[in-house]
Amino acid sequence: MIAHRGASGQLAENTLPAYELAIEQRADMIEIDLHRTRDGATVVAHDEDLAGLGGKGEIAAATLAEVRALDAGGGERVPTLDEVLDRFGGRIPFNLELKRGSSATYEGLERVALDAVRKRGLLEQTLFSSFFDPVLERLRALAPEARLARLFSPRDPERPLERARAVGAEAINPWRGLLQPELIEVGREVIESFIKEDERLAPFAFQLDDSLRNAPHTLGLEAEQTLSYLSQSFGGPSSTYSLIANSDIPWPTIALSDGEEALIDTQGYGRVRGSQNRDDRKLAFDTYWGKWGEYRNSVGMVLNSHIQTQVGLAKARNYDGVLQRELHQDNLPPAVYHTLVEEVNKALPTLHRYFKLRQRMLGVEQMHYYDIYPPLVSLDKEFDVETSKAITLEAMSVLGDDWVDMQTKAINERWMHVYPQRGKRAGAYMSGFAYDVHPYLLLNHNDDYASLSTMAHEWGHAMHTLYARQEQPFQTANYATFIAEIPSTSLELILQDYMQKNAESIDEKLFYLGHALEGMRGTFFRQTMFAEFELSLYEAAERGEALSGDRISEMYAEILRRYHGHDDGVVIIDDLYANEWMFIQHFYFNMYVFQYATSKTAGTALYSKIVNEGEAGVENYKDLLRAGGSNYPYLLLADAGVDLAKPEPYEAIVAKMNAIMDEMEALLDEAQ
Repeated sequence: MIAHRGASGQLAENTLPAYELAIEQRADMIEIDLHRTRDGATVVAHDEDLAGLGGKGEIAAATLAEVRALDAGGGERVPTLDEVLDRFGGRIPFNLELKRGSSATYEGLERVALDAVRKRGLLEQTLFSSFFDPVLERLRALAPEARLARLFSPRDPERPLERARAVGAEAINPWRGLLQPELIEVGREVIESFIKEDERLAPFAFQLDDSLRNAPHTLGLEAEQTLSYLSQSFGGPSSTYSLIANSDIPWPTIALSDGEEALIDTQGYGRVRGSQNRDDRKLAFDTYWGKWGEYRNSVGMVLNSHIQTQVGLAKARNYDGVLQRELHQDNLPPAVYHTLVEEVNKALPTLHRYFKLRQRMLGVEQMHYYDIYPPLVSLDKEFDVETSKAITLEAMSVLGDDWVDMQTKAINERWMHVYPQRGKRAGAYMSGFAYDVHPYLLLNHNDDYASLSTMAHEWGHAMHTLYARQEQPFQTANYATFIAEIPSTSLELILQDYMQKNAESIDEKLFYLGHALEGMRGTFFRQTMFAEFELSLYEAAERGEALSGDRISEMYAEILRRYHGHDDGVVIIDDLYANEWMFIQHFYFNMYVFQYATSKTAGTALYSKIVNEGEAGVENYKDLLRAGGSNYPYLLLADAGVDLAKPEPYEAIVAKMNAIMDEMEALLDEAQ
């Protein structure tokens, strides 16, 4: 495993801390990029210009002191090659990429790099790489024993093997788009015969099958090369949207009922919409969606550009539509998507029942959209980190001793960054990209139940990663997004059941049950609503319909009102709130959101097997985790007894939601 510019996914690329972390994560090699300054120093940075470091001009036109005065990220300075080799050269091999500037060839860089490596006795473990044949030819002339690699980009794809041999390279580092057309040209029959003849290819069998099944949608080399030139512009709408949403909108301030002023940006809206004061949350809704409405035409044009781009790309690759393309990535049958939407629409009476229960518990005469978010019951309990760890481990006892032993050992290691701090990323996530290193978890723990639930959720991801690595080689350890949220969802469900069984009062039990209901509303129903809306946008574009901001709002208003029972007086949706689509960044992720709903469904089904089947259900669940990415995700789930192309799993989660409401209504009646 080669750490590209160090552990660049977590720390600033091409910095000393990024290299240190790559070694801690057991990378096999570190790739770094070499440039020369005006005064002849060899520095490590990716780009030839200084813009990414906050400077101006090119490295070749700056002195070492001028380059070192800039911030490489996190307060670090751009290192020199000597610094890097002195500190790390004896600890890990390096791949040194010799670069060029836009207007500078870095004359003498080959000799300087060779001398730096030779004087430290590192020549045998160092790989020198370049996109440029003359650079590699000079390296070969200076050091016949040097290890060379030829880089190939979309702009330089021709005859890679022949050209690499011509400069004496032992390896090529190709643009990925070069490989798939060549594999497909060789053909399935030949490749499968290679796999049978050479057992070393066995770990790659699934990846090769995945490449070969893309034959109908893989273009010729010239067409693939042309599309690659445009790849950055394809992301233009998403980047533009991010600028509008996060930088360009001047968010207003409102006065709350207690005299406090609140900035109604995305964070302020998220806080005030859950207020117990109904006037405050209505004011937050009206202010926030009113401000978004001022940008409806612009954001509509941006989203339309994204949709039209994706429709065009799907056609270019011979797909029937964007939905087929997106499902094809993980080999998912279209019935999964369509069955989800159909079953959720059938279950809308259950969602409306929840809204009526919410109406009863909030004590309002008529539910409005701004009544969705305030908690039904407050909980005066704190869950600090140690308490959260203890509860999580106790709750997971249903998964067996081996699970608890593994998680106990892991959760007491220093794998988690737990508390919020200035400059830290919001939210929570698990990073498990380094195969032979433990996963890392980022949390922002606030000592409340939501933080406890989040901890359980993220440990679901981490345990999935650990179980997969027990059974799978590197090639098949990583699992698809379609599978990824299932273990995390399952652990949330296990925790919820544990908490409600151990609740000390009716109010506490109502709190946990209400939290479970809100999770089903927000994940199973709301994300499916988004998925249905998103598909309607793509289908409209594929029919040739124009999509303006006003038209998109009309389409969103129809589906929003249908899901919330507006016409039947269940939840009233004001016209202004039809601007909500503008807030959902996931619409730029291409048919992604439905997987939240399918994961919730599958997690519920698997937990039901654990409850009903005992040890057999537990082993079935663990087998899914151990499978990693060794097969297509739909097939892995089907092997675990959950077929998401059929109605039964969706019917089961709806039945569970109704059962929770039965219990809550009985508790409320008992408390009266």
